Amino acid sequence: MKNSIDPQSAPLGAPVKGWTPPPVPDGALLRGHYAELAPLTAEDHAALLYRAYVGQDQVWDYMPYGPFHSAALYHRWVRDHAGQPDPFFYAIRNLESAKWEGVASFLRIKPEAGSIEVGHINYSPALQKTRAATEAMYLMMRWAFDVGYRRYEWKCNALNAASRRAAQRLGLSFEGVFRQAAVVKGRNRDTAWFAAIDSEWPALREAFEAWLSPANFDEEGRQLERLGDLTGLVRAASDPTL
Repeated sequence: MKNSIDPQSAPLGAPVKGWTPPPVPDGALLRGHYAELAPLTAEDHAALLYRAYVGQDQVWDYMPYGPFHSAALYHRWVRDHAGQPDPFFYAIRNLESAKWEGVASFLRIKPEAGSIEVGHINYSPALQKTRAATEAMYLMMRWAFDVGYRRYEWKCNALNAASRRAAQRLGLSFEGVFRQAAVVKGRNRDTAWFAAIDSEWPALREAFEAWLSPANFDEEGRQLERLGDLTGLVRAASDPTL
């Protein structure tokens, strides 16, 4: 049977006018009111980060590496992985404590597709649930969309409920679960996918800036508006497991 679809009338995607692939991360310092992100180096950050992680082995549960049981082992890992173009790692400094307390990276960087992912996010307990933790994610997202990326991705182990909640809180839309996507540390990994796109960014940026405003916190530092409530107005799809 001949194909009855007229190739001249086949549905096509909308034209992307004036499209120019964006640049790759260049190592520029990302700094906000509460957080500072600098390219990760073994010399500047490994020992300080190890102090933040030591005794907190649970932070490595969903990572494909770690835990590290000595400062020397962690220093070696940072030395071997920092400075690569993809993943491109940042160390995160909490400006309220003046300490380096976490790591995150850009990865699967595809300028030709306008797509970039955030991952390898490892916050020490000291950084978790702080304004710096949220602002670090905002700064990375802002950089990506400001230089012209069209799609900002977040992927995590589907069993990592905390990461799935974080992605949704940050305004990334749930896009599904890839079953048996990988084997990590000898165990099956189903991968949950989340993303935000450039048309959503102006509203997401406004939500972040409203949440991060000092006016959104009382004298004891407690939030008045929840970020998830603000970004929920923008998300195209919510995670049905949450």
